[in-house]
Amino acid sequence: MKKCIAFLFALILGVNGYAQRYLGGDISLLPAYKANGTVYKNKDGRAACPYEIFKESGWNAMRVRLFVNPDNAPQANKDEGVCQDLDYVVGLCKQIKNHGFKLMLDFHYSDTWADPGKQFMPATLADAVKGKNREEQIRILADSVYSHTFNSLTALVAAGAEPDLIQVGNEITFGTLWPTGKVDPMKDDNWDALLTFLKAGVKACREVCPKARLIIHTEHAQDWLTTQAYYDKLAKGKLDYDVIGLSYYPMWHGTVKHLDTVLDSLKTEFGKPVMIVETAFYYSHKNDKWEPDPNHYGDLYPISVGGQRRFTEELVTMLGKHDDVVGLFWWFPEENESGRPVIKSWINRGLFDNETGKLLPAMHELKNYIH
Repeated sequence: MKKCIAFLFALILGVNGYAQRYLGGDISLLPAYKANGTVYKNKDGRAACPYEIFKESGWNAMRVRLFVNPDNAPQANKDEGVCQDLDYVVGLCKQIKNHGFKLMLDFHYSDTWADPGKQFMPATLADAVKGKNREEQIRILADSVYSHTFNSLTALVAAGAEPDLIQVGNEITFGTLWPTGKVDPMKDDNWDALLTFLKAGVKACREVCPKARLIIHTEHAQDWLTTQAYYDKLAKGKLDYDVIGLSYYPMWHGTVKHLDTVLDSLKTEFGKPVMIVETAFYYSHKNDKWEPDPNHYGDLYPISVGGQRRFTEELVTMLGKHDDVVGLFWWFPEENESGRPVIKSWINRGLFDNETGKLLPAMHELKNYIH
């Protein structure tokens, strides 16, 4: 029986165009680095166009985040790279398409970072729903999700940068547009609101970009019961989407072996293709205000260039066993503080050395995902 299910699943992947695997990264800050004159170097230490370095490394797709109005973001978030408004994103997406990459657009329905700890509605929407009853709030917010999604995608299509993959929300295990759309996967509260918002976003995507594959992105892979409950509620709510998207960082989401088990369970329970839409690990903690301990997470992998490479090798090897995992995207691979500063605090999870600008060995391991 299991062999029959696997065969049917393989046929479904082929019919829906998922025989190809997507390998890439979220390069949302690359224009800022290029504008600063940052020099990117290949594995041999020679200066090269970053797009060419990515292409030579086997990458075929890129991910870009879109905020509603990042001018309203706190200054601390701007210092971390929050600047991606529609004009910025259209320009970057045109570059990505012109270099021959597939494009994933990631909607943050917020003026700033949308993640499990903060899914704050944009400032203009917060004003619009103030004093309204719950039903009126849901209507206003759903209309806004639809119009923002529709207008953003229309602008990209007009610019010749139509997305191939679209995330309807970013890391939304606990909902979006808080507090109205805040949920707990283990409870039933507010799911009517969240599903209304997601369906509004999906509707706009299907209308403007009918060929794009739609992704619902969560970040709680460390907790199978929560992940299971979440996607089960989407199924019961009859949400129309194509791909389960996961964030996977070993320091927060468990071991590679644990992820292996979660992926097996997702295939059994839901039968949808899966993409790891965010992953990364440290090669250093230098100049990182969030990680002052130089060995923090060193119990997982050494905090070194070699440790980052080893993590990548183990992850890629494991993912190679899963025919339903059809995408792997590194988060912030373009980080490169070897020139004029772009961010105020280094993160040190990119694929270029922050001190030299040279490509790191983990990139070589990523290439094995599609070979």
